[in-house]
Amino acid sequence: MFETLSDRFESIFTRLRGRGRLTDADVDEALREIRLALLQADVNLLVVRDIVARLRAELVGSELSQSLTPGQQVVKAVHNELVRVLGGQALRVTYASRPPTVVLLAGLQGAGKTTAAAKVGRWFKQQGRNPLLVGADLQRPAAVEQLRVLGRQIGVPVFSEPADPVDVAKKGLAEAIRVGRDVLIVDTAGRLHIDAQMMQQVQQISATIEPHYTFLVIDAMTGQDAVATAEAFHKALSLDAVILTKVDGDARGGAALSVKEVVGRPIGFVSTGEKVEDFELFHPDRMAGRILGMGDVLTLIDRAEQAIQREEAEQAVTKLAEGRFTLDDFLGQLQAVKKMGPLSGLVGMLPMVPKEVRSAQIDDSMLKPVEAIINSMTPGERTEPAIINGSRRARIAAGSGTTVQQVNDLLDRFKQVQTYMRQMPALAGMARRAQKAGKRATAKRKKRH
Repeated sequence: MFETLSDRFESIFTRLRGRGRLTDADVDEALREIRLALLQADVNLLVVRDIVARLRAELVGSELSQSLTPGQQVVKAVHNELVRVLGGQALRVTYASRPPTVVLLAGLQGAGKTTAAAKVGRWFKQQGRNPLLVGADLQRPAAVEQLRVLGRQIGVPVFSEPADPVDVAKKGLAEAIRVGRDVLIVDTAGRLHIDAQMMQQVQQISATIEPHYTFLVIDAMTGQDAVATAEAFHKALSLDAVILTKVDGDARGGAALSVKEVVGRPIGFVSTGEKVEDFELFHPDRMAGRILGMGDVLTLIDRAEQAIQREEAEQAVTKLAEGRFTLDDFLGQLQAVKKMGPLSGLVGMLPMVPKEVRSAQIDDSMLKPVEAIINSMTPGERTEPAIINGSRRARIAAGSGTTVQQVNDLLDRFKQVQTYMRQMPALAGMARRAQKAGKRATAKRKKRH
């Protein structure tokens, strides 16, 4: 998301970097280009006007920091404005003093609402909660069965029955109380368009279960239509936050930059792919950094912590500290990276990545030849790559469906990685200290329990 806007902003800031000082004429030119970039990103016209007006008030005729270059002045102002427009801070979920905490999901058909319900359930489970999903979408055929399948994937039970949706939601709440579930997530029916019947039904469900949070699920790819949908639902339900789906397919990001300003409700979560794990809390400051090419290291760390088990991390630390890093370890790291999400998304989170790298066609298929090559090696070859001679390379290439040149390239890159690690004794020392600290923390936790 925001690829188009990021490219335009990068072009604007690059031209400003060569200026000795920031004149009013420079600001006017930059603001004209920023306005055009936002409009091309399908940002709401009124929102664009407000953004440009606030930027103008900050940059024109004001005392600017002498420690910043003209380009940095504008980047700083735009970053702060983007953070504000995107919501300021991440959604903070608080829990009911008397469980369960009730979450109601609403939205149009086709926005990915049922999948989002399961993703929300998985997110709450990761927070240490025990959620229950309720299938109250009895309008769409197989919606409840879809929710049951997803529920089994994430290990969260699903309650539903062929009855009136309002009654199902009410009984679902009673079931959560009966079995001691502390979070209730209710999936409701949608339509292809907003109509009175749909609104009346979801209002009745809301009045019956009295949700602590009402989330609207909208498709980011629908642009300004998504904002209009959010306005209509907010009038009927008083939303708490928005869940944006399909952000991985939205290169412009107009809905994300418009919804908070127009509706007055923040983006709570974003769905970044089709898998249940492709879902995360929305952080305005991190997203602003991505838009401006600053990367998003914090989200990258969050994903790494989720993808890599503690035991695997401790083993990796030990091997790094002792200088033992084999092709098996290399393969394990590649597989861990794949769990963190699409490679193109991960590249976008790295700071200072050149535009040509961000825009390159990077996908998980690029890792397949590497995995095939390593899997075609014997255990001894993976432990000691130095023994792989010409005949072995030919055998590995034939077994992996690759070429000898590809095998040579992989071995050369792996040798560079090993050399690089050997030249980092300070990092090894840090690894040892981190490992010892981790063991001490684990021992303390065991004592307490």
